[in-house]
Amino acid sequence: MSLTLGVRNAIVVSSPSLAEECLNKNDIVFANRPNNFVGWKIIGYNYTTMGASPYGPHWRNLRRLSTVELLSTARLNSFIHIRRDEVTRFVRELVNAADVSGFSKVEVKSRLVGLSMNMVMRMVAGKRYFGEEGKEGREEGERFKELIRDVFELSGTSNPVDFLPALRWVDFSGLEKRMTMILAGTDTSAATIEWAMSLLLNHPEVLSKARAEIDSVVGNNRIVDESDCPKLPYLQCIINETFRLHPVTPTLVPHQSSEDCVVGGYHISKGTMLLVNAWAIHRDPTIWKDPMAFYPERHEGVEVEPYKRVVSVGLAVLIQCFEWERIGQELLDMSEGQGLTTPKAEPLEALCKPRECLKNAFVTM
Repeated sequence: MSLTLGVRNAIVVSSPSLAEECLNKNDIVFANRPNNFVGWKIIGYNYTTMGASPYGPHWRNLRRLSTVELLSTARLNSFIHIRRDEVTRFVRELVNAADVSGFSKVEVKSRLVGLSMNMVMRMVAGKRYFGEEGKEGREEGERFKELIRDVFELSGTSNPVDFLPALRWVDFSGLEKRMTMILAGTDTSAATIEWAMSLLLNHPEVLSKARAEIDSVVGNNRIVDESDCPKLPYLQCIINETFRLHPVTPTLVPHQSSEDCVVGGYHISKGTMLLVNAWAIHRDPTIWKDPMAFYPERHEGVEVEPYKRVVSVGLAVLIQCFEWERIGQELLDMSEGQGLTTPKAEPLEALCKPRECLKNAFVTM
């Protein structure tokens, strides 16, 4: 599909074959990012970060540094004690907040955001700002939380300047001034776990099957660990099915053509923005049987990817350590909201209760 957004030409690709043609056969042509988005300029430090930088020597250096120094297996494993500690604190806080007489109402999203952000901040800056034990530096922590809230709100806001450069001197709603104060941050892990838990609450039979798998592998004497996750194939199927139904970025990150090319027999001019509609591809009935159904078994046999480690262990502890129920009889609303990632329109709230069979494990945390 071809669009004209202000003065910008754009194409939206909604089939796997065309996506492959754009990102595989024409990978160098579409290696660049759009270079005049207000959000990209500010959050991407004037297009110098790996996600916003144009293709070239600088981008290749950033990619090499990220692969070798930041995201290597050895580097990620060096922080496993931080991730393990944050998961333990996360479970402990939920257990301590529980009503001893039965189920307690929990606002799940805020706790998942806290888990994700504490992991990132401790690995990057050695600080934690969320949770009952994150009270040190309270004033600094509150400023950080406010910035995080703003970055998600503003990154999902439409800005006319992105498509009509002649209006660049107008700062609509003070958007650019506010964004200059915000450090970039994404919350893909928390969003994915929230979607997964929502799907599981609407499909309790899948939740029970996942819990049985964890119990058979881990037992009841300890809390599930990151190292257990590769041994939990059904859990990985649930995560993959969650990604399929609710991709964190429905149109992926935009690309831009650096020269004229041909895609699907159509001429694509230089400077055209490319949007890959992952949301539509993931729900295409010619690819997926009963595409709107939540059916984790369709992903059986898929290899476990290491980048899912935070999502895997975060979802696993929620399934293993607590009984979960919906608030009321109605199915949860699965409407999507707006933001840098794709959150639920209504943040997840549910009833939870620590499992009796894990009392000894909770005591030793």
